[in-house]
Amino acid sequence: MTEALTHATAATSGDNTGLSDAPKAPDAASPKTAVSVSAEEVEAAVHAIADRSKQAARRMSRANRAWKDRGLRAIGAALLERKSIILAANAKDVAAGKANGTSAAMLDRLTLTDARITGLVDALENLATLPDPVGNVVRGQTLPNGLRLRQINVPMGVVAAIYEARPNVTVDIAGLALKSGNAVILRGGTAAAATNEALVQVLRDALNSVGLPSDAVQTVDQYGREGANALMRARGRVDVLIPRGGRDLIQSVVLNAAVPVIETGEGNVHIFIDESASEEMAVDILLNAKTQRPSVCNTVETLLVHSRSTVLPAVAAALRGAGVTLHADDRIRAALPASIESTPATDEDWGTEYMDLDLAVAMVDSLDDAVKHIRTWSTGHTEAILTNNLANAERFIAEIDSAAVIVNASTRFTDGGELGLGAEVGISTQKLHARGPMGLTELTTTKWIVQGEGQVRG
Repeated sequence: MTEALTHATAATSGDNTGLSDAPKAPDAASPKTAVSVSAEEVEAAVHAIADRSKQAARRMSRANRAWKDRGLRAIGAALLERKSIILAANAKDVAAGKANGTSAAMLDRLTLTDARITGLVDALENLATLPDPVGNVVRGQTLPNGLRLRQINVPMGVVAAIYEARPNVTVDIAGLALKSGNAVILRGGTAAAATNEALVQVLRDALNSVGLPSDAVQTVDQYGREGANALMRARGRVDVLIPRGGRDLIQSVVLNAAVPVIETGEGNVHIFIDESASEEMAVDILLNAKTQRPSVCNTVETLLVHSRSTVLPAVAAALRGAGVTLHADDRIRAALPASIESTPATDEDWGTEYMDLDLAVAMVDSLDDAVKHIRTWSTGHTEAILTNNLANAERFIAEIDSAAVIVNASTRFTDGGELGLGAEVGISTQKLHARGPMGLTELTTTKWIVQGEGQVRG
């Protein structure tokens, strides 16, 4: 086994920021290209990485806001400084993806550009301006016996993430973990291997440059699928694991992980146009929700149109003009002008997250019918209603059980950055601990502080 598999690196620290002093040590955990070792060696290596992460997490938990914000800004500056290296690595991944027949939607997720790197830097700067969640008092009181209670937010500790073909997630998760006082272990998938290797090195070097432990960001990409499996089994070493990707990846993690998992979900997202919705609003919102970036999870996948609505021809014409294929039920097809092409919908369409320029379209006769359809096929991510009827909006909000419910706006707003959270680890569709976009606070847990003056229990 190589030294990189066995050497535990001491974290670096500064002298006036709340972390204990520690000598600098060699950067032994930087990502490497895939290595050929046995399953036992991989498990030992992943355990060693997790142990270093736990040490780094202890130091990160004591870092003050100013120091963490310096780390975020150092990462942003390093991304710009090494942009050409990152883009060159990304070009290799994209070329390999094209050669392997990767879908257009996945290639879009995989691709980094000048603008997208600038967007990552802007998101890091935004994170630096947000309040530090660590130490926030959730609630507190003084008991009749004089005990003073506080429940405060504290870091999770070691956060692991398994995701696929989305190198921007590497930076988003690392930034959120840093600001919330955690250490993170990343498994970014083979499709983005070269890009993630370059990004992780940038992240680690930037942390080291400001005296934060570089082991606060590590990766198991070099150990491939077996590394991901070992990460899922690292109970006691990993505090929480967050999968982000398609149905197969998420279900694999949920069903096989021995560590605690926060489940993020696929986005079979619905928009319901009721009979009162205006044509202009419906056209603008549907175009944005379907075509702005069709490969992401908050893109609308099913449109439900009230049978008494008059906006269908204009909405359908606008979507077709933007290149959207309409998978329509019989009633929609009968109501469409002959000039607007559509494909007959099947039950499979109602349950599909296309992540492309495809849209399932159905006609319903009431709000009740719309809610029934959504309850049958929704993945619990995001649903929206377009209406000028306040009572319908309130009923939709009350009766739809999804992580985000939107009235008269695009579903594309279900996003950590758009909702003022800085960024997100993913969109949680579960109901325990975190639901919806997972930002800084969702990467913390709580602990109780009890302060007394000698009280004993009677």
